[in-house]
Amino acid sequence: MAFFHHISPKMWQEIAKYGRKLVEHGLVESNFGNISIRAGDKMLITRTGAALDEITENSVVEVDILNTSSMDIIASSETVVHREIYRQTSALAIIHAHCQYAVVESLLAGPSGLILPVDSEGQYFLGDIRVVGGGIGSHELAENLADALSRHRGAVVYSHGTFAIGRTLGEAYIVTTQLEHSCKIKYLYGLASSEKGNK
Repeated sequence: MAFFHHISPKMWQEIAKYGRKLVEHGLVESNFGNISIRAGDKMLITRTGAALDEITENSVVEVDILNTSSMDIIASSETVVHREIYRQTSALAIIHAHCQYAVVESLLAGPSGLILPVDSEGQYFLGDIRVVGGGIGSHELAENLADALSRHRGAVVYSHGTFAIGRTLGEAYIVTTQLEHSCKIKYLYGLASSEKGNK
């Protein structure tokens, strides 16, 4: 049985497409991370524990954006965060991934720090990358991320992973890959620089 009624199959299939891409490209482990699409005052979001590379119609659930919903209990644990981002930004799609290098760089930067890209693409497309704190699925995290994403297309949650927004899931996916690429380049550059300095 499906958990929504008036959202087209194309929408959950789009979530399935990007769920597979995230797992295939090592941006998230299968059962972690979450994806949502906005449709008016509703959003379609992956269910808690859903394997992102095995999304079906029953892996997503429709919940209200303006109010909590009885369906929240089976929706992603980050539903409160997605909801607040939609309330405070113009986002129409959100991807939360557990990108490894982004997590490492967030640990180095601290829970309210900045990650400064060293690659030209990161500097041009992302600028300074904000790191925000807050417990998983908490109102504190929801507020901190909504604030960061009202001015940036992506941010990193301290020790947890990336959140990226866009007008489409395609846009949010590109921002996710940019965040991880810039964090990887920064980490490897720092490693190479320290090795060079030790010679």
